[in-house]
Amino acid sequence: MILGTAGHIDHGKTALVRALTGVDTDRLPEEKRRGITIDLGFAPLVLDGVGTIGVIDVPGHEAFVRTMLAGATGVDLALLVVAADEGVMPQTREHLTILTMLGVRSGVVALSKRDLVETEWLELVTADVASVLEGSGLAGAPIVPVSATTGAGLDDLRAAIRAAASSVVARDTVDLFRMPIDRAFSVHGTGTVVTGTVWSGTLRKGAATVFPGALAVRVRDLQTHGTSVESVSAASRAAVALAGVTVEQAGRGAVLVAGDGWAESSVMLAELTLSDSRVAVTPRTRVRLHLGAADVGARLRLFDSRAGRIRIPARIRLDEPVIARAGDRFVLRAGSPLEVIAGGVVTDPLPTGRRPKPGATEFGPGAAERLAALCDEAGPKGVERRTLPIRLGASPTEIESLRADGNFYFTDRSAYSRHVLDDVADRLPAVIQEAQVNSPTESGVQLDELRGSLDVDADLVDAALRLLVEQKAVEVEGTIVRSAGWKARLTSVQSDLAERMVHAFCSSGEEPPALGEVVARHGEDVVPVLRYLEREGRLIRISGDFYYCPEVVERMVGRLAAAMAEDREYSPAEVKEAVGTSRKYLIPFLEFCDRTRVTERKGAGRVLRNRQGGRL
Repeated sequence: MILGTAGHIDHGKTALVRALTGVDTDRLPEEKRRGITIDLGFAPLVLDGVGTIGVIDVPGHEAFVRTMLAGATGVDLALLVVAADEGVMPQTREHLTILTMLGVRSGVVALSKRDLVETEWLELVTADVASVLEGSGLAGAPIVPVSATTGAGLDDLRAAIRAAASSVVARDTVDLFRMPIDRAFSVHGTGTVVTGTVWSGTLRKGAATVFPGALAVRVRDLQTHGTSVESVSAASRAAVALAGVTVEQAGRGAVLVAGDGWAESSVMLAELTLSDSRVAVTPRTRVRLHLGAADVGARLRLFDSRAGRIRIPARIRLDEPVIARAGDRFVLRAGSPLEVIAGGVVTDPLPTGRRPKPGATEFGPGAAERLAALCDEAGPKGVERRTLPIRLGASPTEIESLRADGNFYFTDRSAYSRHVLDDVADRLPAVIQEAQVNSPTESGVQLDELRGSLDVDADLVDAALRLLVEQKAVEVEGTIVRSAGWKARLTSVQSDLAERMVHAFCSSGEEPPALGEVVARHGEDVVPVLRYLEREGRLIRISGDFYYCPEVVERMVGRLAAAMAEDREYSPAEVKEAVGTSRKYLIPFLEFCDRTRVTERKGAGRVLRNRQGGRL
């Protein structure tokens, strides 16, 4: 897990981390010269019964709040440091607000520099700090007096951190991998190295992606706390050596991910909790959004900010895309005056539509409830399945478990509300019946035609058809769909025409009229009649232009098979002599023989495949 420090400048955060871990997290020359923390520092803390946890030391100066936010987002528990000789200061309050907005609910307060004050003063400061904690995410957190100089209270502080750590819920390591990048640098012989706190999932050597830009990279090496490892998992600090990306492309604010479904968000829906800021939030308010290590400009559109509502739904339009996931927490800061104005949780990082609006109900914890809201909004268009782990904030395993929920239906590409599938199944029989009435000579409706008639996903139509087949309401034969028991039929006029067609084609022998000639003589109405006769087996369609009497085809095939020896290739001229017909009819006939596996075309000729003749 990850422990993040917080507190006012010069209250002893870095000294306390050094006393606990033995690591001086101030690594920059300017930090050494000025005696203040400017950038994020990192150290491992070993606790009996817990193991090694990562510590992120953040700057306390108000000028570096954006850096503090980069480190605080994603921590599991907080170490709020308040100097006993000064008590609660402005950045103490701001950092406490930030931790609360980010959903940090576990932590410890260290009253540092206890060696500089008397016992009576220490008691007053302790009471003041407890009062300030009320209503925050750290309300009721233990307050431990400690001195990094003398070592007094360090054991008590370790014990308090150990107890707080035991209440932290472990993050899911079987999930999509994501790590916001807070540092990027180049190492000779290794290349680009990025560091960050792993938010979810597990990463091993191999393929990954860096956003922004969806840059494909290769993970060459992994380290945690300076030790090479085979994998890094959620709630750990990691250093990752990457091939295929530069330091500039993978700087602070970028995100390293693995797995399918990730996409950049330029607009997202969220629920906000406003702070006690002096800044009035309007549609024209310009803000800075801090999510992970990203810090981007944004514009807000609030919905339903009535008095008494704690969480206000909002649409956030970003100046630059970020990688977000449902359930992510973020902080909004105003530009002037520079202060935290709100915190929020992402409800949908990839909303659809030009001007998406939040749902009517507040963002809930259950993946099923969130999926139901998305499916209701999408209707028959469905929700793209590959984006579900991102839009729901749920692991692929959780998504898979929803397949058993009777309220949803999943295809390979999309997810739907079950009532959408039922609605399509209710509508299909009428569509099929109408097509049969309009074309009574056909054996049914072409599947592709049916899929395009309802303006819904083809997979959804197929699923509805399977339901109807199970209910014995429809029949599916190959690519033909029809009502159960439906039989094509001819009118009396068509029946008379059919008899004339059979007579005309059978009496013409081996050189029947072309289809175009028949249509010119009898009109377009003859075409469905010919298709009917073909399905009934009374005529055989050799090609697009020629219909034959079955007896004639059988005679021609028999003559061809008798004239050809097996294992010998026959030229077109030799085949023509055997069949005894002109080239106009010969080529379509030979192609028919190839399709019915009587012959096989090889090179410039044909060989006999089946002496018994083809399927007629």
